[in-house]
Amino acid sequence: MRKSYSPAHFFLLALTLGVAASCTWDQSRVDWGDQIVMPEIPPGFSMPPIPDDNRLTPYRIELGRRLFFDPILSRDSTISCGSCHHADKKMTDGLSKSIGIDGQVGIRNAISLLNVAYQPYLFWDGGVPTLETQVLAPIHDPKEMDFDINLVVERLKRHPEYPALFYQAYKAGPSPYTVTRAIACFERSLYSSTTRYDRYVLFGDTTALTASEKRGMELFFSERAECFHCHSGFLFTDFSFRNNGLYEKYADSGRARITLNPDDVGKFKVPSLRNLAYTAPYMHDGSLATLRDVIEHYNSGGKNHPNKSIFVRQLALSEQEKEDLINFLLSLSDP
Repeated sequence: MRKSYSPAHFFLLALTLGVAASCTWDQSRVDWGDQIVMPEIPPGFSMPPIPDDNRLTPYRIELGRRLFFDPILSRDSTISCGSCHHADKKMTDGLSKSIGIDGQVGIRNAISLLNVAYQPYLFWDGGVPTLETQVLAPIHDPKEMDFDINLVVERLKRHPEYPALFYQAYKAGPSPYTVTRAIACFERSLYSSTTRYDRYVLFGDTTALTASEKRGMELFFSERAECFHCHSGFLFTDFSFRNNGLYEKYADSGRARITLNPDDVGKFKVPSLRNLAYTAPYMHDGSLATLRDVIEHYNSGGKNHPNKSIFVRQLALSEQEKEDLINFLLSLSDP
């Protein structure tokens, strides 16, 4: 049985299933929360890939939500996934670099998890291929949760509620397999699409954008500004890896950490531009505090680096054009 529900419905489920999850599981009971559901894809979005072995159900999504916000995943039970991905900041943390266990500073800026179901690989360097395997990285990272998935599982097995919740969701107890899949299910339920840009483009609401934003949109999609070459599609990213001339020498080699190819030094995954109004600071290391800083960087043509993208060059934008471009980018945010 397959049903379709809106993203908002999943969050209502998080409230109602919290009650259901505390009940004793009856194997003979046919339960709506155990049924496979398909998310109601926002207009203009395609259907994201969903693994056959991890189809979405309300119980799996709710279990993943609880795990995501539970510090039980970290060595000293102080850090959760939600510590670096706040709902009010569109699943980022507002910091240049995220803070992990014992106050340790990470090496990169937290990327938003909204619409993450579409990502073909995860992290700024693309080093992880799926949401399921992505879960393991922060758990094992000494600067994040500094723990071990096998020890996490032992904790969960001793927990008064989690074993029953896992059986509801996966007909099995806590394990590395079920932990990673539950969190991935929750992350695949996170969508964001209600922007004024969407109203203008998809629904023909000519009043959704101001004159300045419309001029900025025209500039964004023009060969003069070159933005659309990398920030394309409904998520405003082509998922490629680019060196945008942020530095002449990179302390973080980016994609080259994965490929060991010197041609990939300083290349990072092109991020989605949705929700920029809520996700400052910007760049892989959070080094640009405002959108004005971002526009000034690209307007200058960036620093010289042999791997710099051909699309990053001096633009000679006027002050009005900069303002128009910033205003358009802000219209991509979902309130």
